[in-house]
Amino acid sequence: MARIISIVNQKGGVGKTTTAVNLSAALAKSGKFVLLIDLDPQANATSGFGFDHKNIEKGVYEALVNGISLKEVILDLPHEGLRLAPSTINLAGAAVELVNMERREFKLSDALLEIKHGYDFIIIDSPPSLGLLTVNGLAAAREVLIPVQPEYFALEGVGQLLNTIRIVRENLKSDLELLGAVITMLDKRNRLGKEVTEELQKHFPDRLFSTMIPRAIRLAEAPSHGKTIFDYDPQSPAAFAYEALAKELMERTLNS
Repeated sequence: MARIISIVNQKGGVGKTTTAVNLSAALAKSGKFVLLIDLDPQANATSGFGFDHKNIEKGVYEALVNGISLKEVILDLPHEGLRLAPSTINLAGAAVELVNMERREFKLSDALLEIKHGYDFIIIDSPPSLGLLTVNGLAAAREVLIPVQPEYFALEGVGQLLNTIRIVRENLKSDLELLGAVITMLDKRNRLGKEVTEELQKHFPDRLFSTMIPRAIRLAEAPSHGKTIFDYDPQSPAAFAYEALAKELMERTLNS
């Protein structure tokens, strides 16, 4: 059965989707069979693979709201072992449409029942909010991975996010676990990064990944070409960092 990991941070611009895309690709590169679910109405993970979400007929929205099988929406990617459940233009209205539905918090969990045995990892790219779509991503997951930019403003929402995870654990998913936090967009020339890292270690004792993702122009450029960092610049420090993160993540999941 798949290890389902929701990548969450309600603050935008912290490298959440970049991490979802490149971590998924790194896991697939290591020989795992991976499904990436784009649960974000902004559809950045979908466009990052070269798809125009406005022209996709079936996606995650249709599975959540219309009840069609996820098997019908999953797209093959030019990466062995990696597939995508895309976001479509309709997903922006899903949070409103789900409000009055039965089991509204479990629509994604229910949709995953028929396919989760076919993957090693299912990675969920959640929206940059704490709304109903993100709650669906948390309720469907076994673990939560939090990307955090090493800036003080990025720390402000961490407590709120951890509180949301606690509420979901108490009311919806008792076995939901915090896999950890990963520092993204790190500029090693900036002393602030070291200070924020020390603060994060207080927030996440024994849960902060040792791998840190550097701030890199090539990493930022890759999505505009519809490519992961492994296709765009496989010898870049960012590519090596995501490979290291995937290895560290697999070691953690193996031991838990």
